[in-house]
Amino acid sequence: METFDFDLQSVQETRNLARQAKEAQTQLAKFNSEQIEKIICNMVKVAEENAVSLAKLAVEETGFGKVEDKTFKNHFASTELYKFIKPMQTVGVISDDPVNKIKEIAEPVGLLMGIIPSTNPTSTVIYKSIIAIKSRNGIVFSPHPSALKCTLQAARLMNDAAVAAGAPANIIGCISKPTKEATNELMKCDEVEMIIATGGSAW
Repeated sequence: METFDFDLQSVQETRNLARQAKEAQTQLAKFNSEQIEKIICNMVKVAEENAVSLAKLAVEETGFGKVEDKTFKNHFASTELYKFIKPMQTVGVISDDPVNKIKEIAEPVGLLMGIIPSTNPTSTVIYKSIIAIKSRNGIVFSPHPSALKCTLQAARLMNDAAVAAGAPANIIGCISKPTKEATNELMKCDEVEMIIATGGSAW
């Protein structure tokens, strides 16, 4: 009978997620403002529709906080965030200074890594997913083991909503076998260009 080491499986899964998300991001980088707007609108809609269920899942799994508070945070990380970032230009020329002859052109960073805490897992996933897509970046999440189910669910919902609105498949990924080895692998893998960390205590 074959046996598989969990830590090795988690590292392999992480490498696969990074490769898939990077491939998706190279396609997303070519999207125009209208395409990005359509994707984000659907992500916000899905986040709002699932704000309560995600809050309940997070409280049940982690034991932290209250459902009402986490529901509000899910709302704030989607609808309120959207209101704030909607006017921001992230495609093409974003400023032109003819006096100093300086023109700023928005370009995506590439693939991001999102580190998710156990304290506010679902709202953090929603927030980071939306800002990643707004700037035409892909993202792979490293969840805290004690918040695995709710983090995975939030990431799946955000990825599915993005893809349903035209984003490339696997643009948002999440490690389902969290280990320190997997997190370290994601931190140092060639595909990841930037790490967005939101933290609490160590594992």
